[in-house]
Amino acid sequence: MALENCLQLSTVCTTRVGAAQCYQPFSSRERLIVPTCNGLKKSVLKFSSSSSFAPSNKSHRSRFICKAREAVNEVQVVNDSSWNNLVIASEDPVLVEFWAPWCGPCRMIAPVIDELAKEYAGKIACFKLNTDDSPNIATQYGIRSIPTVLFFKNGEKKESVIGAVPKSTLSATIEKYVDL
Repeated sequence: MALENCLQLSTVCTTRVGAAQCYQPFSSRERLIVPTCNGLKKSVLKFSSSSSFAPSNKSHRSRFICKAREAVNEVQVVNDSSWNNLVIASEDPVLVEFWAPWCGPCRMIAPVIDELAKEYAGKIACFKLNTDDSPNIATQYGIRSIPTVLFFKNGEKKESVIGAVPKSTLSATIEKYVDL
């Protein structure tokens, strides 16, 4: 998830005797340093200043707004080297889409997988594996046609869905493995 999309800073505006005064909490050269937590790498975020304001009688204070749900805009990539850490060792249920860039049905189902990743954020982990780049994993799980979506729980393969299926089919399968 791109942390840059998670935080939004607003300007601080006050009015005095009809003249608006606006200032930003961070100038274009200042940086906000975010410490490491819950697996996030230490990040340095840069904020640009854009001062556009109109005089008003309202006061605004600076605020942080988390846009994490909107920041999850694509499914993470998994490969041979990260498979065990991301899929097998995961405590959460895992959805893995096996795909290839040349596969038309894979391009059709990709937006559906992206939507499911947003809807079930925090409940399941969603990954995609390019079968051209990681043929060993595809062979290990008997993937013979793509797209194929595998569901894992506690490191075990539980179910597979083959083909470009409707979102409702994948949602119903996810619901079987999500702890309520």
